Amino acid sequence: MSSNFQTIRFRRPEQKNAAPPAAPAARPNRHGGILQDQLRRSQRAPWCPGFSTALRIVLIIRVLGAMYSNISDCDEVFNFWEPLHYLDRGYGFQTWETSPVYAIRSWAYILLHLTPAKLVTLFLGAEKRPAFFGVRLFLALISSLCEVKMYRSVVERVNYRVGRYFFFMLLFNAGMWTASTAFLPSSFAMYANTLAFSYALEPASNRNLRRSLFATLAFATGAIVGWPFSLAVALPFVFEELFLYGADRVPAETKQSWMLARWRRFLTCTAVAALLVIPVVAIDTLFYGKLTLVPWNIIKYNVFPDSQRGPELYGTEPAQYYLSNLLLNFNVLVPLALLSIPALAITHRIDRKRLGERTVQSDQSSPFTLLAVRLAPVYVWLGIMNAQAHKEERFMFPIYSFICFNAAVTLFLARGWLETAYVAVTKSPYKASRAVLFSRFTLSVVSASCILSLSRAVAQWKYYHAPLSIVYALESQEIPRLLNTTGHIYLPPPMNYTSRASEDESQPRIDPSLIEDFGLRLCFGKEWHRFPGHYLVPDGVRVDWIKSDFNGMLPGHFPETTKSGGLMERIKGTRVVPQGLNDLNKEAPEFYVDVAECDYLVDLDFPLHPVWSEHEPRYAADEATWERVACRPFLDAHHSATLTRTLWMPGSRWQQTNEFGDYCLLKHRENVERKERVMTVRKDT
Repeated sequence: MSSNFQTIRFRRPEQKNAAPPAAPAARPNRHGGILQDQLRRSQRAPWCPGFSTALRIVLIIRVLGAMYSNISDCDEVFNFWEPLHYLDRGYGFQTWETSPVYAIRSWAYILLHLTPAKLVTLFLGAEKRPAFFGVRLFLALISSLCEVKMYRSVVERVNYRVGRYFFFMLLFNAGMWTASTAFLPSSFAMYANTLAFSYALEPASNRNLRRSLFATLAFATGAIVGWPFSLAVALPFVFEELFLYGADRVPAETKQSWMLARWRRFLTCTAVAALLVIPVVAIDTLFYGKLTLVPWNIIKYNVFPDSQRGPELYGTEPAQYYLSNLLLNFNVLVPLALLSIPALAITHRIDRKRLGERTVQSDQSSPFTLLAVRLAPVYVWLGIMNAQAHKEERFMFPIYSFICFNAAVTLFLARGWLETAYVAVTKSPYKASRAVLFSRFTLSVVSASCILSLSRAVAQWKYYHAPLSIVYALESQEIPRLLNTTGHIYLPPPMNYTSRASEDESQPRIDPSLIEDFGLRLCFGKEWHRFPGHYLVPDGVRVDWIKSDFNGMLPGHFPETTKSGGLMERIKGTRVVPQGLNDLNKEAPEFYVDVAECDYLVDLDFPLHPVWSEHEPRYAADEATWERVACRPFLDAHHSATLTRTLWMPGSRWQQTNEFGDYCLLKHRENVERKERVMTVRKDT
């Protein structure tokens, strides 16, 4: 590898007796990479979309994910969607994490999402359901930009084939389908780490301040604004910055001055990045009403808990949890990602010239060392997270893009082994360059990964999307029925409602004030953890909990503010210390209402394998009290085959081993009929 090229380049098989391509030689650009158009002409590279084309392709998939992916984590709803809804609408659920007593959730991170929610409301009117999807589309755009930036860096800094494998692995991945539009700090850390890695792919150099500053800023943003533990992903980058020559050639007599310059520059970049703490602390201090350093509070709670507190209160998982979870989302990519450094060691032994290395001098870094550093974050993160007893799927989000990168590198190295073996057998590099065996091998692996990921994504939607669909049935079916039954009218669309100018002007819109007059109450019992958030519940409908077999602590309500209240009025509510919320996961009975007070209830029933208890009766089977408004199928995972519940395939035969329950929106007959009569009389008078 020539030190003039600040990049790792994989060697293509030499073509003896083949005429050289009639194209100008590749030359380095201003950042040390090879110009893509020249690379394509000189090496006849396969198709690799440019930034603009790749962004369009990725954005299509991410937008689909924003519209159709499930909410897979109740923390996403209660710790982020609900506080955002409170800032936007003046009411919502509050957890102990956003209590000023504990303050382990950053309002600065939540506040970043208020602008897209407000913009959607500004252009599409008062309905809040579009604001939910508007925020998700905003997240899809941010994720797409970061993913494509990293993809182009892989193409330009590592290898165009690795870049192409990486692009398709990332594009159709089931894990990215969920993580890219999740409203979670771990997703934000994934965006930041992906962007940082796109700069970190450039080898460190004392002449390249851009690489050091931008990567440090991105890593720090993910940790300070998002999740502080994600900074562990940057450890290999820090090691390279401080100790590896990278693109520099350092004679022995200048090594000390070179290292001092490196450390001085890195500390300067770190100091600049640390300035991000100031606005984050200022915003959190404003919202909590006292000086608050949320990143430190998160670390203190999770790393230094006392005997009664800590993340283990919310469950522990076995050592194989992350491996099983990653296999669900990344399928064949997981073993490839975990074998990346061993594969690099094998390549160093049997095909040393694969990375362009011939003779590495003592004053320069080996490309194998540089690539090993770039493959290390997956191992570092898995080692740290797997050592913790409390494990959750979202904890893996910060390395999702790195898993695809490691897998792409392994696949390319494995292809090199096949080429080396083929040349050894045929004694002809020319035949190796013309054989389709290698392209078929890589195509089969990438295609298998894409098909399995698509099958997994469809399974999640088919089997577990009912909670979002059922809540929408309240808005789209039951509320219009109530208004029609009681003789209430809809408000016509306003004249300046230009965003719906193409729609039929007679199409009615529901006035939220009409719903409020009913005083409707929607309840959740054992399905509290699948509550999709107030953004998907119509204005004027109050959501409450009823007692179930769960004996931990559920969220309470933020202090409600008036609709006309501005952000500053709601900030006053975030400073109030809520009663009943604690960090010991102790039940707060005052948060429950009697089930007899509920007008509507969301419940899950498994008719084929019914289970009930004193606090969790089969409400859906009590037809005298409850009427089914709408029901959707929901997979009974305990009584379904592992393979068919994991993946979806077309055809009824595949579904024969699956069993489904009824995820239902139930109506309390007596309560709703009484309110209908009252509202009808009120309307007539």
